[in-house]
Amino acid sequence: MRRMTARQMMWAGAMCAGASLLAVGAQAQDMPDIGFESVGRGWAVEPALPSTGTNPGRLDDFDTALAVGPIHVNIHGGPNGAVTDVVEVTAAKDGAAPPGVDPLPVDLFTSTDFYADREYWSDPRYFRCNSPLGLEMQWGAASGANGAGVGLGGTVGDDPPGTAAWGHCDRDYPREAIVSPYPFETAQAHYEALLAETRARGGPTQHSYSTVPGEWNGRYDWPAAVTESWYAFAIWNQVPTILSLLTPEYRERMVQELYHEGHTNAPQWPAMYCWPEGFMRRWHLVAVTGHPHSVLVTPELVQIRVGSADNFITEVHVGRAFDTSGEVPRLGAAVNRWYGETIGFWDGDTLVTWTSNIQGWKVHGMFEFSNAMQSIEIYTPVQDAEGAFAGLNHETVLYDPEALAQPVRIVRNLRKLSGFADGAPQDFIECVQTIYPVDGVSTPVAPGETIDFRVPDMYGRPWADIWERNFEQDMTRPEEEDLFGFE
Repeated sequence: MRRMTARQMMWAGAMCAGASLLAVGAQAQDMPDIGFESVGRGWAVEPALPSTGTNPGRLDDFDTALAVGPIHVNIHGGPNGAVTDVVEVTAAKDGAAPPGVDPLPVDLFTSTDFYADREYWSDPRYFRCNSPLGLEMQWGAASGANGAGVGLGGTVGDDPPGTAAWGHCDRDYPREAIVSPYPFETAQAHYEALLAETRARGGPTQHSYSTVPGEWNGRYDWPAAVTESWYAFAIWNQVPTILSLLTPEYRERMVQELYHEGHTNAPQWPAMYCWPEGFMRRWHLVAVTGHPHSVLVTPELVQIRVGSADNFITEVHVGRAFDTSGEVPRLGAAVNRWYGETIGFWDGDTLVTWTSNIQGWKVHGMFEFSNAMQSIEIYTPVQDAEGAFAGLNHETVLYDPEALAQPVRIVRNLRKLSGFADGAPQDFIECVQTIYPVDGVSTPVAPGETIDFRVPDMYGRPWADIWERNFEQDMTRPEEEDLFGFE
């Protein structure tokens, strides 16, 4: 286990101020200097997540970067993908509690009914001080090497689930750095304030083909995905900190997911079944692992594409307005869309967008979101040390009154890799299902094999239906009231 550097120990108790961004990924969560004080964009992240130096995407810096854990990282750098280094971020293994930590009488790994344990859900010890990623990786769910030459091994021990490892109880990324710093309660109010601010400054900018920022066109990666986002890799927080962001119903939903990932070893990830990936998958680590973002800019439409097991396509309709007569603002019919519908405007060479009419769904290891989810997203160009265009700062504020106790913010920096004149074209992804839930467990099924299959209700939490039918027959679902003990 690696030691923390002096700089990283200072970060644990310090509040980091914002700074001008000179190069994408130069410092985790740095915000660009936009030249004025805005009512709703560009505010510094305080404290920012720790940078891991010259290569912010490397996983071998996890422990020195204050990751909660537990996680077992295999670095595949040898011939034929051989493991050349192993990093473990754990506080205790094989079911033993860390020194100085008194375990609870029951926790997620020993419980037979997590619903009955809600009095403990606000205590990190109930989750053995695991981060959300630590819980979903306990059984080695991502043990193979990915495109970055990294594999995540299990930490569940030899007699699971009781021998599951502990994370670091004295580490956490503060809730105050996750929630939105802006005063708006709705996406509409936020968007209208930014639009009014832009109008007061002489905008919005009406671009033509001769003035639209063509340097945006091209492919992008996210080099600091591991260390730049509390959401993307879910390694920085204690589970109760993430639960505190949610409404009571959605706290219960997240604990349900984490229980069946960490205890029953029955994860139900949409991608494994070729189900839709959903709106929030755009911010997950896998959305950039081997799949560059593709950005295409025109005066009337900006298209942003990326993918994992499915294609994520954002089309920003510049200058249009939503129909606000229905349940949620929309552009087309009153039918929720997997990636929503998006409008936007230009403030010079910065693009401000508002997405609504989203289909509620989930991203594994993180919280579910509802049909009320909306986002404000700001794409701000950033320059390198020589002043050349280097990429885009992408600031997002998420509003979901059903799922979120208050709005939250995600900040990331996309680095431009190339234009469209060279490099491989964007893959259009088609997912062919080979894995099916057999007795509640995801199981590969060979062509020609016959199984009993229950057609899922894709709008009725199909993952939860699998868990409740196969693993929760003897559990007690409580009354719908807030007994979670969160403020």
